[in-house]
Amino acid sequence: MPITDLLRRNAVQYRDEIALIERNPAIQEPIRVTWRDYDLIQSTETQPYRRTITWGVFDEKANRFANLLLSRGVGSGDKVAILLMNCLEWLPIYFGVLKCGATVVPLNFRYTSDEIAYCMDKANVDVLVFGPEFTGRVEEIVPRHAAHRLLFYVGDDCPTFAENYGVLANNCPSSDPMIPITEDDDAAIYFSSGTTGFPKAILHAHRSLSQSAVMEQKHHGQTHDDTFLLIPPLYHTGAKMHWFGSLVAGSPAVILRGIKPHIIFDAISEEHCTIVWLLVPWAQDILVAIESGQLKLEDFELDQWRLMHIGAQPVPKSLISRWERISRIISTIRTTAFPNRRVLAVCIWAWRTSIMWAPLACLATAGKRAWLTKRATRCHRARWASLP
Repeated sequence: MPITDLLRRNAVQYRDEIALIERNPAIQEPIRVTWRDYDLIQSTETQPYRRTITWGVFDEKANRFANLLLSRGVGSGDKVAILLMNCLEWLPIYFGVLKCGATVVPLNFRYTSDEIAYCMDKANVDVLVFGPEFTGRVEEIVPRHAAHRLLFYVGDDCPTFAENYGVLANNCPSSDPMIPITEDDDAAIYFSSGTTGFPKAILHAHRSLSQSAVMEQKHHGQTHDDTFLLIPPLYHTGAKMHWFGSLVAGSPAVILRGIKPHIIFDAISEEHCTIVWLLVPWAQDILVAIESGQLKLEDFELDQWRLMHIGAQPVPKSLISRWERISRIISTIRTTAFPNRRVLAVCIWAWRTSIMWAPLACLATAGKRAWLTKRATRCHRARWASLP
């Protein structure tokens, strides 16, 4: 099943229910800053900026962008890159690309201009959608790498070398283009962070995304009554595919800009979040804040919080035990984490190569894990070889 069918279903069944909530305490002062000075994560305001959209509006926004791309000749076989900070527009743009039959290419917001150009060339990108934080970086590569590509700008004060996404998309039909898509069609190309060289590409079909969505929903036991707190950047498979559980359940998710402990707990309390996914450093910072008295649990409404998943890095046993003590104070929060480095490595291989064997890998014996790792490696190389 193509991943876009899940959005269509939610737009019918839960049309007027909230799909996404953006809480953005990182709204910048209206001053001119260069991209190197731009604060990518933390807050400069005291009050959060909050926006919401329903499943019906989510689907309509995706349809409008899909129709905009189709009107420019973008479709099957074309690549559309997304270079945005977490925001309410991110996911509708992502699904708009998929609905027109094209392949979406999320880009790391920490890439330099050279890395952006490299990834665009490697993936043979035809369209780039970018936000105000990246104007300087994109402007650097326009003469050599982006002159013959479509450039859509998301935000105010559109630069002269790009087109205004908001104005153009709002004037396109909100009807679903209903482009035929199969689960074996290419859906997304994700790049690694580039910490050991230039970023490496991984190709996903619609089947991969759909299977990861079902796996996430089952892994978290996610229901329609849950509210998921999304903090990591959406360009990353970790954040995106954890949110896919909300897509399957048709439940709301909170997109949060900000990783300070009080910002996270304000969001959990005020939005009544039931599932929270944290990176190890954030979990550690929260524990330090609680244990030092800087963060007082009685100041927040936390009874609804039922699951915290700590992922992306091996989790120290001491961290889990400290969280379990806090959990008994808060309520009945269940903490999940990968048990060890070997299992974690196998899970990541299975996840990123579209095999979706992570649950099996976690239960397998040492011999089985070695076999799964070899199988995943072959699939990964095959998908890499298929890229242009």
